[in-house]
Amino acid sequence: MQEATVAEQSNKIFTDVKEVEITRAIANEFHDVLIDRADSDVIIIGAGPAGLTASRELSNMGFKVLVIEQNNYLGGGYWLGGYMMNPVTVREPAQKIWDELGVPYKKVADGLYLTPGPHAVSKLIAAACDAGVKFLQLTKFDDLVLKNGRVAGIVVNWMPVSALPRNITCVDPVALEAKIIIDASGHDSVAVKRLVDRGLAKWKGMEPMHVNDGEEHVVHKTGEVYPGLVAAGMSVTETHGLARMGPTFGSMLYSGKKAAEITAAKIKELER
Repeated sequence: MQEATVAEQSNKIFTDVKEVEITRAIANEFHDVLIDRADSDVIIIGAGPAGLTASRELSNMGFKVLVIEQNNYLGGGYWLGGYMMNPVTVREPAQKIWDELGVPYKKVADGLYLTPGPHAVSKLIAAACDAGVKFLQLTKFDDLVLKNGRVAGIVVNWMPVSALPRNITCVDPVALEAKIIIDASGHDSVAVKRLVDRGLAKWKGMEPMHVNDGEEHVVHKTGEVYPGLVAAGMSVTETHGLARMGPTFGSMLYSGKKAAEITAAKIKELER
C-alpha cells in the first residue's frame, strides 16, 4: 500500500480507526443495552407519539424503560399529517406539550395549531433519548409472558425473520421481562389481541371518524386492560371501539402522559 506523504497527512480531516474497532463498538453497545434492558421496569411496544411520550415521562421519573419498534425508524405516523402531507395538528391544550419540547408552531384557527411533522417528531425522539430511554428497532412483538395472572414480559423476534419462508427457517424468539407493559402499537394493538386470542380481554375495533369525540375518549379510556398491561394511543381506540380522530395528535400525546402516570402508580403498588 502506498504510504501517505507528509503533505497528505497534514491535510487529514479524520482520525485513523481500524474497521474492526467500529464493529466491536457497535456490537458491545448493542449487547450492553440488551443485557441491561432485558429486565426493565417498563417495556413499551411501539415508538409512535403515544409510546415516545410515555417513555420520556417514565424515564424522567427514574424508571428503566425499553421501547421496541418493528420499523427501523422511530416516530410512527407522527412524521406525516394526512394524505401524505407532512404538517401535523393538535387541538388546544395539546400545544402546551409542544411548548415543553421546544417545538415551534403556528395557530391556524381557534384552538387549532400546526407544525411540520418532522420537527415535532424529531424533538420528541430526542427528548426520549435525552431522558435515558433505550430502543430496540426492527424488533417484532410475538407474544406475552404471563405469570400468576398478570403480564410479566413480552416475547420478541428480529423483524426480518417474519419475512423469511417458514419452510426454510425457524428462529425461536426471546423473552424480555418488565413490571408493566404498555401497548402503544397503534392500530395493530398487538399485545391486547394476544389476550383476546386467549379469551382474557375484549377488542372492539375502531369506529368511524369523529375528531372531538375520538380525542376525548382515547385519553379517558387510556389505562390498564389486564393486570400488567396498559393500553395507550391508537391501541386504546381499537381496544374500546372508539371513533378515529384522523391526523391530529393531541390525544396521542396526552394518552402517552396518562399511560405513564398510571404505569408509575401500578409499579408503586407492586413494590409495596
